Amino acid sequence: MVINIGIYHKERLLAEAPPLLLKLAPMDPRSLMQGDYMALNYQISRDWRKLLPDSPPHDGFLVLNLDENHIGSFAGLYEQTRPLEQNQLRIRYRLRDGRLRIGSNAFFFQEGTAKKYRQGAYGEFRVGDEGESLLIALRDEKLNLLGGSASSKPAVTWP
Repeated sequence: MVINIGIYHKERLLAEAPPLLLKLAPMDPRSLMQGDYMALNYQISRDWRKLLPDSPPHDGFLVLNLDENHIGSFAGLYEQTRPLEQNQLRIRYRLRDGRLRIGSNAFFFQEGTAKKYRQGAYGEFRVGDEGESLLIALRDEKLNLLGGSASSKPAVTWP
């Protein structure tokens, strides 16, 4: 029953949540223990020391501004007393071992298809009202979907 609730929640997130693209800083493209995958790091995670106050909470929410292509950029820490603007969303973060973690840190793909994902420049997420995020696809610099999948069709028209 609990598993079914989790599946339902993720399906709703896929269908209803607004899209968000985060600039990638790719890392290791392969793990022999887990199959083919790309370890991910996000540009905003690399720059967090410049963006956040000296002692941010270990867990919280970032506010991101979204441009016309739904690319997110840092706007500040979320404050419950301040409503989000129309072009903003909040996303959960965790600060662990000196690293800011946002969303998934790996993108798994079918063995032998690594070439399709080498051009990954953005992680595509769906972000719910409570700040939960779900990585659904990778996109290249021109925002083209990499690899293609029925579950990763965007909710908006991309350029």
